[in-house]
Amino acid sequence: MLLQALLQAPVLVKVLATLGLILLANRLLKELLSSVLIGTAVLGLWFGHGFPAIGAIAWRRFSEADNLLLAAVLLLVVWLSALMAESGVMGDLVTALRRRLPHRMALAALPAVIGFLPMPGGALFSAPMLDSCDPERRLSPLLKTQANHWFRHIWEYWWPLYPGVILCLELTRLELWRFIAFQLPVTAAAVGIGYLLLLRRIPVETSRRTEADPPGEARFLGLVAPILAVIGSYALLLLVLPGLQRLSRYIPMAAGLCLALIVLQVQRKLPLRAWLKAVLSWQALQIVLLVVVVRIYGAVIEAPLPGGLLPVEVLRQELARSGIPEILLVAFLPFVCGFTMGSTVGMVGASFPLVLSLLGPQPALGRLLATAVLAYGFGYMGELLSPVHVCLVLGVQYFRTRLLRSLLSLVPGVLLVLAVVTLWHLAIISLLPG
Repeated sequence: MLLQALLQAPVLVKVLATLGLILLANRLLKELLSSVLIGTAVLGLWFGHGFPAIGAIAWRRFSEADNLLLAAVLLLVVWLSALMAESGVMGDLVTALRRRLPHRMALAALPAVIGFLPMPGGALFSAPMLDSCDPERRLSPLLKTQANHWFRHIWEYWWPLYPGVILCLELTRLELWRFIAFQLPVTAAAVGIGYLLLLRRIPVETSRRTEADPPGEARFLGLVAPILAVIGSYALLLLVLPGLQRLSRYIPMAAGLCLALIVLQVQRKLPLRAWLKAVLSWQALQIVLLVVVVRIYGAVIEAPLPGGLLPVEVLRQELARSGIPEILLVAFLPFVCGFTMGSTVGMVGASFPLVLSLLGPQPALGRLLATAVLAYGFGYMGELLSPVHVCLVLGVQYFRTRLLRSLLSLVPGVLLVLAVVTLWHLAIISLLPG
C-alpha cells in the first residue's frame, strides 16, 4: 500500500522530494556530483522509468551537439582561469588596480577583478591582496571578510564565463545580450548596497601613496587582453557570422576562449608543465561532469512519462488544482538549493527545470525574463549565504573570523538585494506584459 501510494504521488511531490534528497545527500556526502546522480536516478525510477530507460534519456542528452559544446566551453573557461593565475597575469592586474584607485575603491576592486574569472576558491587569491591594502590593520577581519566575499561575487549575476550563467542561458534559451541587459541592474544594486553597508565603514586614506607610478594604459590593457579577447571575438563573430548561433550558441564563446588562451601564451610564454597542470586538472573535469549530470536531471523532468504524458503537463495540472502561488515556488526553490549546495551550477541545474516548467512550453519573453531574474537572484543570494560556499569558507579561514558571524553579517545586504530583485521582477512584468 505504501509503495502504491508513493508511486501515485503527485509529480510536484516527486520532484520536490528528489530535490530534498539531493540537498540531504550533498549535506551528508559533501559531494555535489554524487548527490545529483542519486537524485536523478531516484526521480527517474519514481517516474516509472527503468534503469535502461533512464540510461537512454541520459545518453540522448549527453550526446547532443550543444551539450558537448557546452562541456568544451566549460573546460576552456577553467583552463583560462587556471593559466591566468599560474602566469601571474591576475596578480599583476590586481597590483595595477591597487596603485590606481582610492583606498576604499581598491578594497572593492581587488576581489571584483578576481571575480571576473570563475576560479574555484578565488576568494583565497584575492584575500591576501585585499589584506595588503590595510598594512596598519585599521580594519576588522570581519569587515575584510565581508568585502572580499561580497565584491568578488558582483559579476556572477550575468558574466558569461561562469558555468552557472552558461547553464542558466542553456536552460532558459535566452540570448546572451538580453540576459546581460536584464541582470546588470542587479549587479548595480549589489555594488551600491556593498558601498552603503561596507565601503562607507572604511576610513578614507589621507596619507600620501608610496607605491611606484601605475603602469601606462598600454601595460594595463595588456593585462586585461585575455578577457578582452573573449568579449571582443564573441561580439565580432556574432556580428559577422550571425548564423553561428543557429548552429550552436557556444561556438562563438569557444572561439573567444581559444583566442584568449593564445593571447595569454604569447604574452607570458607558459611552459608545457603549466598547460598540463591546467588541462589534466581533476577539478576541471569535475565541473564538466557536474554540468552534464544536472543537464541529465533536467532531461528526466522533460522526458515523457511511461503513460506518454510529459511531467510538465501533469505538473501544471497539479499546480492549477493546488493553488500554490507560483511566485513562491519561483523564489523559494532556488534559494534553498543555493543555500544548501553553495554552487550556482547546482542551484540552477536542480531548481530551474521545475521553475521553467511552470511557464509552459513557449512562455512570453517578458514572463521568461521576469522569472529568470527572480529565480536566479534568489538562488544566488542563497548561495552567497551558504555555509558550504567555498569562497566564504576560505575567506573566513584566511581572515580568522567565525563562519556563523560572517554569515549573519551578510544577511542585511542579501535582504536588500532580494528586495531589489523582487521589485525588478515586478517591473519587468509590467514593462513587458505577456
